[in-house]
Amino acid sequence: MDNVILKTDFRFPNQTSFYKGKVRDVYGINDLLVMIATDRISAFDVVLSRAIPYKGQVLNQIAAKFLDLTADICPNWKIASPDPMVTIGHKCQPFAVEMIVRGYLTGSSWRTYKQGKREICGVPIPDGMREHQKFEKPIITPTTKAAEGHDEDISKEEILKQGIVSAEDYAVLEDYSLKLFQRGTEIAAKRGLILVDTKYEFGKKDGKIYLIDEIHTPDSSRYFYADGYQQRFDNGEPQRQLSKEFVREWLMANGFQGRAGEVVPEMTDEKVAEISDRYIELYENIIGEKFQKEDTSAILKRVEDNIMKFLQK
Repeated sequence: MDNVILKTDFRFPNQTSFYKGKVRDVYGINDLLVMIATDRISAFDVVLSRAIPYKGQVLNQIAAKFLDLTADICPNWKIASPDPMVTIGHKCQPFAVEMIVRGYLTGSSWRTYKQGKREICGVPIPDGMREHQKFEKPIITPTTKAAEGHDEDISKEEILKQGIVSAEDYAVLEDYSLKLFQRGTEIAAKRGLILVDTKYEFGKKDGKIYLIDEIHTPDSSRYFYADGYQQRFDNGEPQRQLSKEFVREWLMANGFQGRAGEVVPEMTDEKVAEISDRYIELYENIIGEKFQKEDTSAILKRVEDNIMKFLQK
């Protein structure tokens, strides 16, 4: 269980910044960003104590593949992926909103609807809908991008009113988001999956809008298995999901939802191995290829060496 990356502390030539996110370590090097997908895992805005073998490789490789598969729709930040856990790309100024695209009434949108609200982020939702029901067409429910704490729901009208994003730029973000979701939906269908909802982040560099961060991974997206969806929906049964929801469910079953005073349950070696196996299963279902485990015997040195080789080109 030692061959994982829980944290990094590299010093690269011309390094200008370092940012530690919940699961990623991001190095600024001149006008490049070096993003390392560590093996950390978070839930309920808390980073858990144990790292998950191959989780970083799984997420980085899914995101890298989907960035390549959608590059014809909009420019994205990726330049290269010199290591299975690393993406290097353009340093952009991020927009302070996340574009959440929803194809189904599920998760937080269903919880809001169940409370009697018929509008989510300014988008009207018709009466009479049921949990996991498909929307007539996908909707965008943006959130603010919080530096700390929880992101907050916000409407398009409020974003424009507050000047968070210009009307011109927001129109581009909407267009890109819906087209990306459509492509993700088509790819998922070929794998026997339904892309339920996902989030996209965008940034700007030299006046040009880029798709940034990860895309269509199980950490940023929710998938259902297509087989049995209709029958389960008709019977009011829970859908078979492909996301990291299983981690949240395990935490909740052990009395943890990130609230004050709650203690994170102990992660045994068996639980860590089980979560690792589930992430590999997610990869193989979403990508449709067998997962190739990278050599992790000297994982930090491997990552550092591969980044340095790229930077020295």
